[in-house]
Amino acid sequence: MSGLLLDPWFYAAAIPAVILTGLSKGGFGGAVGLIGVPMMALAMPPVQAAAILLPILCLMDVVSVWTWWGVYDRKMLVDMMPGAVAGIGLGWLTAAFVTEEMVRLIVGTVAIVFVLRWIYVQIRHGATHSAQPNRVAAAFWGTIAGFTSFVAHVGGPPFQIYALPIRLDPKVLSGTSAILFAATNALKLVPYFALGQFDTANLTASVVLIPLAPLSTIAGAWLVRRMRPELFYPFTYATVAVVAAKLLWDGIAGLL
Repeated sequence: MSGLLLDPWFYAAAIPAVILTGLSKGGFGGAVGLIGVPMMALAMPPVQAAAILLPILCLMDVVSVWTWWGVYDRKMLVDMMPGAVAGIGLGWLTAAFVTEEMVRLIVGTVAIVFVLRWIYVQIRHGATHSAQPNRVAAAFWGTIAGFTSFVAHVGGPPFQIYALPIRLDPKVLSGTSAILFAATNALKLVPYFALGQFDTANLTASVVLIPLAPLSTIAGAWLVRRMRPELFYPFTYATVAVVAAKLLWDGIAGLL
């Protein structure tokens, strides 16, 4: 057994990280799942944390897509998916040059501006204000989501920056997110393998944590089905703000 699996701090960090990620994959809490890699990084290097989490994310994606089967926005997927694929390719090409700290700082900054803009819109236009779909914006934010997802598993905020203002039904938003990130995470398996991230120790750690994946994902979907939109959206924006602050802190600390 690897030394990692004998370390109690590994379980102290990894178990809550996987549970929070599963709840997010089920649609509850939105960006809460982005805490997964930073939380696991308290007990191991961030790159190793990302590698261990990726197979678990793929299993969660299967459960999430099954849970939300048939509930999604086709136009949003068609508009965002090509950009997401391009973003993954860009992340692979620049993996040797772009650090996780830089990505966290950029994503955190953009997400904070996004939340502040939402607060401004609520004050000026009211809680029912919604944006219209835009193919160019969808392609742009899809590319950013694919890139940041590849580098540090933080594709959620760029996706939400485009998707949340459109104000889909929470179930439709959750189903659309499930399909988009199931596809991107599956694509990420190839470059992660090529970069040598799936060694025996990391895969063994993934297997140990996998039983938590379906249970937490189903629990997240159960909560979303019972949450009203007027509660869902403020809660989700609040989680984006919290995670953005965490990403900014980690990014600044890492660069300093």
